[in-house]
Amino acid sequence: MSNAVPHYTPPFTVSPKAINLVAEISAQIERYAIRLEQSDGLRLRKVNRIKTIHSSLAIEGNTLSEGQVEDIINGKHIVAPIREIQEVRNAIKTYELYHSLNPFKVDDLLRAHKTMMEALSDDAGRFRSGGVGVFEGKRCLHMAPPASRVPMLINDLFYWLQHSPDHLLIRSCVFHYEFEFIHPFSDGNGRMGRLWQSLILGRLSPIFEYLPIENLVFANQQQYYDAIAQSSAKADSGPFIDFMLTEILNTLKQHQGEPLTVKVPNGVPNKVPNGVPDEIKAAHPEFADMAWQVLELIKLNDRSTSSMVGEKLGISDRMVRKYILQLRDAGIIERIGGNRYGYWKIIKE
Repeated sequence: MSNAVPHYTPPFTVSPKAINLVAEISAQIERYAIRLEQSDGLRLRKVNRIKTIHSSLAIEGNTLSEGQVEDIINGKHIVAPIREIQEVRNAIKTYELYHSLNPFKVDDLLRAHKTMMEALSDDAGRFRSGGVGVFEGKRCLHMAPPASRVPMLINDLFYWLQHSPDHLLIRSCVFHYEFEFIHPFSDGNGRMGRLWQSLILGRLSPIFEYLPIENLVFANQQQYYDAIAQSSAKADSGPFIDFMLTEILNTLKQHQGEPLTVKVPNGVPNKVPNGVPDEIKAAHPEFADMAWQVLELIKLNDRSTSSMVGEKLGISDRMVRKYILQLRDAGIIERIGGNRYGYWKIIKE
Protein backbone atom coordinates (compact mmCIF):
# COMPACT_ATOMS: atom_id res chain seq x y z
CA MET A 1 0.00 0.00 0.00
CA SER A 2 1.36 3.42 -0.99
CA ASN A 3 1.80 6.06 1.69
CA ALA A 4 1.89 8.85 -0.90
CA VAL A 5 -0.37 11.78 -0.08
CA PRO A 6 -2.83 12.44 -2.93
CA HIS A 7 -2.59 15.92 -4.40
CA TYR A 8 -5.40 18.08 -5.68
CA THR A 9 -6.15 18.05 -9.41
CA PRO A 10 -8.13 21.03 -10.73
CA PRO A 11 -11.37 20.03 -12.49
CA PHE A 12 -11.11 20.64 -16.23
CA THR A 13 -12.17 19.04 -19.49
CA VAL A 14 -10.01 19.16 -22.63
CA SER A 15 -12.53 19.53 -25.44
CA PRO A 16 -12.00 18.42 -29.06
CA LYS A 17 -11.77 22.15 -29.87
CA ALA A 18 -8.94 22.55 -27.35
CA ILE A 19 -7.06 19.57 -28.83
CA ASN A 20 -7.26 21.11 -32.29
CA LEU A 21 -6.20 24.53 -30.95
CA VAL A 22 -3.12 23.03 -29.27
CA ALA A 23 -2.11 21.45 -32.58
CA GLU A 24 -2.64 24.72 -34.50
CA ILE A 25 -0.75 26.80 -31.93
CA SER A 26 2.16 24.37 -31.97
CA ALA A 27 2.38 24.76 -35.75
CA GLN A 28 2.29 28.57 -35.52
CA ILE A 29 4.97 28.98 -32.83
CA GLU A 30 7.91 28.41 -35.18
CA ARG A 31 6.53 30.91 -37.69
CA TYR A 32 6.31 33.61 -35.04
CA ALA A 33 9.85 32.81 -33.91
CA ILE A 34 11.00 33.48 -37.47
CA ARG A 35 9.02 36.76 -37.43
CA LEU A 36 10.95 37.90 -34.35
CA GLU A 37 14.23 37.31 -36.19
CA GLN A 38 13.39 39.75 -39.00
CA SER A 39 15.16 43.09 -39.33
CA ASP A 40 12.66 44.95 -37.15
CA GLY A 41 12.49 42.16 -34.57
CA LEU A 42 14.08 44.18 -31.77
CA ARG A 43 11.64 47.03 -32.29
CA LEU A 44 8.76 44.54 -32.49
CA ARG A 45 9.76 43.07 -29.13
CA LYS A 46 9.66 46.54 -27.57
CA VAL A 47 6.33 47.42 -29.19
CA ASN A 48 4.80 44.16 -27.99
CA ARG A 49 6.10 44.66 -24.45
CA ILE A 50 4.42 48.08 -24.42
CA LYS A 51 1.17 46.53 -25.69
CA THR A 52 1.36 43.80 -23.05
CA ILE A 53 1.87 46.21 -20.14
CA HIS A 54 -0.70 48.70 -21.42
CA SER A 55 -3.41 46.10 -22.02
CA SER A 56 -2.90 44.16 -18.80
CA LEU A 57 -3.22 47.37 -16.76
CA ALA A 58 -6.06 48.76 -18.90
CA ILE A 59 -8.10 45.66 -18.09
CA GLU A 60 -7.75 46.70 -14.43
CA GLY A 61 -8.90 50.26 -15.13
CA ASN A 62 -5.62 52.08 -15.82
CA THR A 63 -6.39 54.89 -18.31
CA LEU A 64 -2.88 55.66 -19.61
CA SER A 65 -2.41 55.26 -23.37
CA GLU A 66 0.17 53.08 -25.11
CA GLY A 67 2.08 56.27 -25.94
CA GLN A 68 2.21 57.27 -22.28
CA VAL A 69 3.37 53.77 -21.30
CA GLU A 70 6.15 54.06 -23.89
CA ASP A 71 7.12 57.50 -22.54
CA ILE A 72 7.44 56.06 -19.03
CA ILE A 73 9.56 53.18 -20.36
CA ASN A 74 11.78 55.76 -22.08
CA GLY A 75 12.12 57.76 -18.87
CA LYS A 76 10.03 60.72 -20.02
CA HIS A 77 7.87 62.78 -17.66
CA ILE A 78 4.12 62.55 -18.19
CA VAL A 79 1.18 64.25 -16.50
CA ALA A 80 -1.18 61.58 -15.17
CA PRO A 81 -2.55 60.21 -11.87
CA ILE A 82 0.35 59.17 -9.61
CA ARG A 83 -1.11 55.72 -8.91
CA GLU A 84 -1.48 54.93 -12.62
CA ILE A 85 2.11 55.97 -13.31
CA GLN A 86 3.23 53.80 -10.39
CA GLU A 87 1.28 50.84 -11.82
CA VAL A 88 3.13 51.18 -15.13
CA ARG A 89 6.53 51.55 -13.49
CA ASN A 90 5.89 48.49 -11.34
CA ALA A 91 4.75 46.44 -14.33
CA ILE A 92 7.88 47.43 -16.27
CA LYS A 93 10.11 46.29 -13.37
CA THR A 94 8.15 43.05 -13.00
CA TYR A 95 8.39 42.13 -16.69
CA GLU A 96 12.12 42.89 -16.52
CA LEU A 97 12.29 40.01 -13.99
CA TYR A 98 10.83 37.62 -16.59
CA HIS A 99 13.99 35.53 -17.07
CA SER A 100 14.70 35.25 -13.35
CA LEU A 101 11.22 34.05 -12.38
CA ASN A 102 10.51 30.33 -12.10
CA PRO A 103 6.81 29.76 -12.94
CA PHE A 104 6.80 26.61 -10.79
CA LYS A 105 7.89 28.34 -7.55
CA VAL A 106 5.49 29.99 -5.12
CA ASP A 107 8.32 32.12 -3.70
CA ASP A 108 8.87 33.64 -7.14
CA LEU A 109 5.15 34.43 -7.40
CA LEU A 110 5.38 36.36 -4.13
CA ARG A 111 8.55 38.12 -5.28
CA ALA A 112 6.89 39.20 -8.53
CA HIS A 113 3.78 40.40 -6.68
CA LYS A 114 5.93 42.47 -4.33
CA THR A 115 7.42 44.25 -7.34
CA MET A 116 4.11 44.56 -9.20
CA MET A 117 2.29 46.09 -6.22
CA GLU A 118 5.07 48.14 -4.59
CA ALA A 119 3.65 51.35 -3.08
CA LEU A 120 0.19 50.27 -4.29
CA SER A 121 -0.75 47.68 -1.68
CA ASP A 122 0.15 47.42 2.00
CA ASP A 123 0.61 43.65 1.72
CA ALA A 124 2.63 43.53 -1.52
CA GLY A 125 4.43 40.20 -1.74
CA ARG A 126 2.13 38.50 0.79
CA PHE A 127 -1.06 36.50 0.48
CA ARG A 128 -4.22 38.27 1.57
CA SER A 129 -5.35 38.09 5.19
CA GLY A 130 -9.01 38.90 4.58
CA GLY A 131 -11.88 37.94 2.35
CA VAL A 132 -12.19 39.24 -1.23
CA GLY A 133 -14.76 39.02 -3.98
CA VAL A 134 -15.18 40.03 -7.60
CA PHE A 135 -17.98 42.56 -8.01
CA GLU A 136 -19.83 44.18 -10.90
CA GLY A 137 -21.32 47.24 -9.28
CA LYS A 138 -22.99 45.93 -6.12
CA ARG A 139 -23.44 42.42 -7.53
CA CYS A 140 -20.95 39.79 -6.32
CA LEU A 141 -19.78 37.69 -9.25
CA HIS A 142 -17.41 35.51 -7.24
CA MET A 143 -16.52 35.18 -3.57
CA ALA A 144 -12.99 33.83 -3.23
CA PRO A 145 -12.08 31.06 -0.75
CA PRO A 146 -11.28 32.12 2.86
CA ALA A 147 -7.83 33.66 3.38
CA SER A 148 -6.84 30.83 5.72
CA ARG A 149 -7.03 28.36 2.81
CA VAL A 150 -5.03 30.41 0.30
CA PRO A 151 -1.50 29.07 1.10
CA MET A 152 -2.69 25.46 0.87
CA LEU A 153 -4.67 26.06 -2.34
CA ILE A 154 -1.77 27.85 -4.03
CA ASN A 155 0.75 25.18 -2.97
CA ASP A 156 -1.55 22.47 -4.34
CA LEU A 157 -2.01 24.38 -7.59
CA PHE A 158 1.75 24.84 -8.06
CA TYR A 159 2.38 21.17 -7.28
CA TRP A 160 -0.15 20.20 -9.95
CA LEU A 161 1.34 22.68 -12.42
CA GLN A 162 4.81 21.21 -12.01
CA HIS A 163 3.87 17.51 -12.06
CA SER A 164 0.85 17.28 -14.36
CA PRO A 165 1.46 15.37 -17.63
CA ASP A 166 -0.90 17.68 -19.55
CA HIS A 167 0.42 19.90 -22.34
CA LEU A 168 1.86 23.21 -21.10
CA LEU A 169 -0.69 25.12 -23.16
CA ILE A 170 -3.49 23.37 -21.26
CA ARG A 171 -1.74 23.71 -17.91
CA SER A 172 -1.18 27.45 -18.44
CA CYS A 173 -4.91 28.03 -19.04
CA VAL A 174 -6.02 25.86 -16.11
CA PHE A 175 -3.53 27.64 -13.84
CA HIS A 176 -4.77 31.06 -14.98
CA TYR A 177 -8.39 30.19 -14.23
CA GLU A 178 -7.65 28.51 -10.87
CA PHE A 179 -5.43 31.41 -9.84
CA GLU A 180 -8.23 33.90 -10.48
CA PHE A 181 -10.67 31.63 -8.63
CA ILE A 182 -8.42 31.49 -5.55
CA HIS A 183 -7.68 35.25 -5.77
CA PRO A 184 -4.66 34.86 -3.47
CA PHE A 185 -3.86 38.57 -3.12
CA SER A 186 -5.83 41.55 -1.84
CA ASP A 187 -5.04 43.36 -5.12
CA GLY A 188 -3.22 42.66 -8.39
CA ASN A 189 -4.67 39.21 -9.04
CA GLY A 190 -5.63 39.89 -12.65
CA ARG A 191 -2.27 41.25 -13.80
CA MET A 192 -0.40 38.53 -11.88
CA GLY A 193 -2.55 35.76 -13.39
CA ARG A 194 -1.86 36.99 -16.92
CA LEU A 195 1.86 37.42 -16.23
CA TRP A 196 2.10 33.90 -14.78
CA GLN A 197 0.41 32.31 -17.77
CA SER A 198 2.97 34.08 -19.96
CA LEU A 199 5.78 32.71 -17.77
CA ILE A 200 4.40 29.16 -18.00
CA LEU A 201 4.12 29.45 -21.78
CA GLY A 202 7.70 30.73 -21.84
CA ARG A 203 8.77 27.25 -20.80
CA LEU A 204 7.14 25.98 -24.01
CA SER A 205 8.77 28.60 -26.24
CA PRO A 206 10.65 31.87 -25.61
CA ILE A 207 8.42 33.66 -28.14
CA PHE A 208 5.70 33.97 -25.50
CA GLU A 209 7.72 36.64 -23.69
CA TYR A 210 6.98 38.94 -26.62
CA LEU A 211 3.50 37.82 -27.66
CA PRO A 212 0.94 40.40 -26.44
CA ILE A 213 -1.91 38.02 -25.61
CA GLU A 214 -3.12 40.61 -23.08
CA ASN A 215 -3.86 42.92 -26.01
CA LEU A 216 -6.46 40.56 -27.47
CA VAL A 217 -7.84 39.77 -24.01
CA PHE A 218 -8.30 43.54 -23.52
CA ALA A 219 -10.04 43.80 -26.91
CA ASN A 220 -12.33 40.91 -25.93
CA GLN A 221 -12.63 41.67 -22.24
CA GLN A 222 -16.29 40.77 -21.89
CA GLN A 223 -15.69 37.33 -23.45
CA TYR A 224 -12.79 36.87 -21.01
CA TYR A 225 -15.06 37.43 -18.03
CA ASP A 226 -17.84 35.37 -19.63
CA ALA A 227 -15.45 32.42 -20.03
CA ILE A 228 -14.48 32.68 -16.35
CA ALA A 229 -18.16 32.84 -15.36
CA GLN A 230 -19.05 29.83 -17.54
CA SER A 231 -16.20 27.82 -16.05
CA SER A 232 -17.26 28.74 -12.52
CA ALA A 233 -20.86 27.76 -13.24
CA LYS A 234 -19.72 24.36 -14.55
CA ALA A 235 -17.01 23.89 -11.89
CA ASP A 236 -14.81 23.02 -14.89
CA SER A 237 -12.31 25.37 -16.53
CA GLY A 238 -12.97 23.89 -19.99
CA PRO A 239 -14.71 27.04 -21.36
CA PHE A 240 -11.83 29.21 -20.17
CA ILE A 241 -9.30 26.84 -21.77
CA ASP A 242 -11.12 27.12 -25.10
CA PHE A 243 -11.26 30.92 -24.86
CA MET A 244 -7.60 31.45 -23.94
CA LEU A 245 -6.27 28.99 -26.52
CA THR A 246 -8.33 30.77 -29.16
CA GLU A 247 -6.82 34.11 -28.08
CA ILE A 248 -3.30 32.67 -28.18
CA LEU A 249 -3.84 31.28 -31.69
CA ASN A 250 -5.38 34.53 -32.93
CA THR A 251 -2.49 36.54 -31.49
CA LEU A 252 0.06 34.29 -33.18
CA LYS A 253 -1.72 34.53 -36.53
CA GLN A 254 -2.21 38.28 -36.40
CA HIS A 255 1.41 39.07 -35.59
CA GLN A 256 3.09 36.96 -38.25
CA GLY A 257 4.79 38.89 -40.99
CA GLU A 258 3.08 42.03 -39.72
CA PRO A 259 5.08 45.16 -40.55
CA LEU A 260 5.29 47.82 -37.84
CA THR A 261 3.72 50.35 -40.21
CA VAL A 262 1.01 49.63 -42.73
CA LYS A 263 1.61 50.97 -46.23
CA VAL A 264 -1.21 51.55 -48.67
CA PRO A 265 -0.37 50.83 -52.36
CA ASN A 266 0.05 54.10 -54.30
CA GLY A 267 -1.18 55.96 -51.25
CA VAL A 268 -4.81 55.29 -52.20
CA PRO A 269 -6.93 54.25 -49.22
CA ASN A 270 -9.18 51.25 -49.71
CA LYS A 271 -12.51 52.28 -48.24
CA VAL A 272 -15.87 50.62 -48.01
CA PRO A 273 -18.92 52.90 -48.36
CA ASN A 274 -19.80 54.49 -44.99
CA GLY A 275 -17.44 52.07 -43.29
CA VAL A 276 -13.99 51.97 -41.72
CA PRO A 277 -11.05 52.09 -44.17
CA ASP A 278 -9.43 48.69 -44.66
CA GLU A 279 -5.93 50.00 -43.97
CA ILE A 280 -7.00 51.32 -40.56
CA LYS A 281 -8.46 47.92 -39.67
CA ALA A 282 -5.30 46.23 -40.93
CA ALA A 283 -3.19 48.45 -38.65
CA HIS A 284 -5.13 47.29 -35.59
CA PRO A 285 -5.85 43.56 -35.89
CA GLU A 286 -6.20 43.34 -32.11
CA PHE A 287 -9.40 45.41 -32.17
CA ALA A 288 -12.67 43.55 -31.80
CA ASP A 289 -15.33 44.05 -34.50
CA MET A 290 -17.41 45.91 -31.94
CA ALA A 291 -14.75 48.66 -31.74
CA TRP A 292 -15.22 49.38 -35.45
CA GLN A 293 -19.01 49.46 -35.00
CA VAL A 294 -18.55 52.04 -32.24
CA LEU A 295 -16.38 54.11 -34.61
CA GLU A 296 -18.99 53.94 -37.38
CA LEU A 297 -21.70 55.25 -35.04
CA ILE A 298 -19.43 58.10 -33.89
CA LYS A 299 -18.78 58.98 -37.54
CA LEU A 300 -22.53 59.16 -38.13
CA ASN A 301 -23.04 61.39 -35.06
CA ASP A 302 -19.95 63.12 -33.65
CA ARG A 303 -21.89 64.09 -30.51
CA SER A 304 -22.78 60.51 -29.62
CA THR A 305 -22.53 59.57 -25.95
CA SER A 306 -21.45 56.17 -24.69
CA SER A 307 -25.01 55.45 -23.55
CA MET A 308 -26.39 56.31 -27.00
CA VAL A 309 -23.87 54.05 -28.72
CA GLY A 310 -24.36 51.28 -26.16
CA GLU A 311 -28.12 51.36 -26.63
CA LYS A 312 -27.80 50.97 -30.41
CA LEU A 313 -25.24 48.17 -30.16
CA GLY A 314 -26.81 46.40 -27.20
CA ILE A 315 -23.73 46.66 -24.97
CA SER A 316 -22.98 48.43 -21.68
CA ASP A 317 -21.70 52.01 -21.30
CA ARG A 318 -18.54 50.56 -19.74
CA MET A 319 -17.79 48.46 -22.81
CA VAL A 320 -18.42 51.43 -25.13
CA ARG A 321 -16.02 53.56 -23.08
CA LYS A 322 -13.41 50.81 -23.34
CA TYR A 323 -13.67 50.76 -27.14
CA ILE A 324 -13.62 54.57 -27.30
CA LEU A 325 -10.44 54.53 -25.19
CA GLN A 326 -8.85 52.10 -27.66
CA LEU A 327 -9.81 54.27 -30.63
CA ARG A 328 -8.49 57.38 -28.89
CA ASP A 329 -5.21 55.74 -27.86
CA ALA A 330 -4.70 54.58 -31.44
CA GLY A 331 -5.03 58.17 -32.65
CA ILE A 332 -8.18 57.40 -34.65
CA ILE A 333 -10.50 59.77 -32.77
CA GLU A 334 -10.03 62.80 -30.53
CA ARG A 335 -12.35 64.46 -28.02
CA ILE A 336 -12.87 68.16 -28.63
CA GLY A 337 -14.37 69.96 -25.64
CA GLY A 338 -15.93 68.58 -22.47
CA ASN A 339 -18.34 65.73 -21.89
CA ARG A 340 -21.45 67.90 -22.02
CA TYR A 341 -20.87 70.16 -25.03
CA GLY A 342 -17.94 68.51 -26.77
CA TYR A 343 -17.80 66.31 -29.86
CA TRP A 344 -15.69 63.60 -31.45
CA LYS A 345 -13.22 64.46 -34.20
CA ILE A 346 -12.22 61.67 -36.59
CA ILE A 347 -8.45 61.93 -37.10
CA LYS A 348 -7.97 58.91 -39.38
CA GLU A 349 -10.47 58.32 -42.20
